Amino acid sequence: MNPQAPVYVRREDDAWLTVVYYHFHAWSGRRPFWAGLFTLLGGFPIAYFPYADLRLGNVSLAMATTGGAGALIIGVLLITLGLALWFQQTIRVFAGVAAILLALVSIPVSNLGGFFMGFSLSMIGGALALAWVPGQPADEAPVDQRPAAVDLGKTEAMAGFQNIPGPRETETAYASDTTAHADGGRNSAG
Repeated sequence: MNPQAPVYVRREDDAWLTVVYYHFHAWSGRRPFWAGLFTLLGGFPIAYFPYADLRLGNVSLAMATTGGAGALIIGVLLITLGLALWFQQTIRVFAGVAAILLALVSIPVSNLGGFFMGFSLSMIGGALALAWVPGQPADEAPVDQRPAAVDLGKTEAMAGFQNIPGPRETETAYASDTTAHADGGRNSAG
């Protein structure tokens, strides 16, 4: 989401397709759209391949496994999590973690996670869901939280960290004067 993006104002001569595009773009910019899409698309191969059969002439190849019901449940849950990411942005962390865990469980349960297609899509969707954070427009940010511009000279900028406190009065500046090195290197425990 780009908070500095211009807001679309509809004009009378705009085509309906342009209006739909801008409304969809505004809708998808306020939610983890790509995370939901990848998670949703990852659920389909995981649920499909255990029930798929391939016909080559008179020969039928079935991919049916004993974990067919488990694969169907995992696929349906991933599709549900993808839709939930679109319509309930507040559960993005839960949905991201759940999508990653379901993708990992799909490897042994449903034909290597839908031949790694559903697995990889679900992993990417879960990672995107965890990484997405809602944006805040610059105009709505509180004044005290905005970073202040600092003009540093070349020597100040290359000096390193600023405002690092020095040693206290009770601390010594050299390691040889500390209690660890006093008394010939012996320390007392009490």
